[in-house]
Amino acid sequence: MAAIAGALLSLAGAAQAQSAVTIYGRVDAGVDYQSNVATAGGGSGSLWRASGNQWGTSMIGFKGTEDLGAGLNAFFLLESGFDATKGSTNGSALFNRRSYVGLAGSAGSLKFGKNLFIDNDVWFLDPTGQQFIGTATLVRGRNWQGADNVIEYQTPTWGGFNATFQTALGEQAGSIKNKRKDGVSLVYQNQGLELRAIYDLIRDSNGKYGSGLNSDGTRNTVFDTSKELILGGTYTIDKLKLFLGYENLRAPDVAPGSPDKVNHYWLGANYQVTPALTLIGSVFRVNVNNGGGNANLFMAGANYSLSKRTLLYVGAGTVRNSSTANFSVEASNNNPLPGQNQNGAYAGISHSF
Repeated sequence: MAAIAGALLSLAGAAQAQSAVTIYGRVDAGVDYQSNVATAGGGSGSLWRASGNQWGTSMIGFKGTEDLGAGLNAFFLLESGFDATKGSTNGSALFNRRSYVGLAGSAGSLKFGKNLFIDNDVWFLDPTGQQFIGTATLVRGRNWQGADNVIEYQTPTWGGFNATFQTALGEQAGSIKNKRKDGVSLVYQNQGLELRAIYDLIRDSNGKYGSGLNSDGTRNTVFDTSKELILGGTYTIDKLKLFLGYENLRAPDVAPGSPDKVNHYWLGANYQVTPALTLIGSVFRVNVNNGGGNANLFMAGANYSLSKRTLLYVGAGTVRNSSTANFSVEASNNNPLPGQNQNGAYAGISHSF
């Protein structure tokens, strides 16, 4: 830990000495409640806990650019997420969210390193801004992943349109497919309209979809390694922003009879009551084949800005599961028993710097 602290202090010192380097971050914490959480004894009970990242990930980052001339720039970004309630990082890596370097110019940008996986662009389609009760909830975090060994290219914007292409190398001898991730994200923007399409592939250790094992020895599911399609858009009318989205998951290599297809739908709205207060409302539905069941998720929330950097937030939701489904109201492992419904709520403070 001393070595890590020393490295961060060194970067901070460099940032003060170089105007092209910026330190940024966010600290988010509060309190969280969920009902009907399944217990080890086969029962269920309510759970009260501190909320570390329910509204948004706490993080610290360092970014910088250098003008190389002729319209070409070099850039880097180092970013680590953490849980403010425990002071622990979100994973064992020093920079567990992003650590990349690249070049940008008139032909677009090229990045090498670690980044969020390309389906994180669902953030732009999420009425909640990817809160714990949001687009990741009913797909068990499938659209909320990171990616190592990334090569990423983003085009310039032409007439409101741009595209991003990403591959994350699996680094497995004898195969270019095993554990590899690939994806493309397309966006079109015109005044208040924004349309997005994302398609990606997450392969397992066999280069397939749902046939491998997780690190804990359990078998992959359609929510772990699969083919994913996301379509959606937003439209802003004065103080009102509308959201509509669809997500499809397919894992053709899962064990026979296991769920291999998921359809996820949502719609929602943000309304800016005052410059400081924004109200949030959204509805999500998921259908899983082969006995996976279905669920409806309802969320309401509010953000209140005390300043440009400090925000108060509250969110509440309920998930209504079918008899064979056990989806949580939040994007967490605190699932109810199959067929049980679950309610949840959280509130807290987020400060950005």
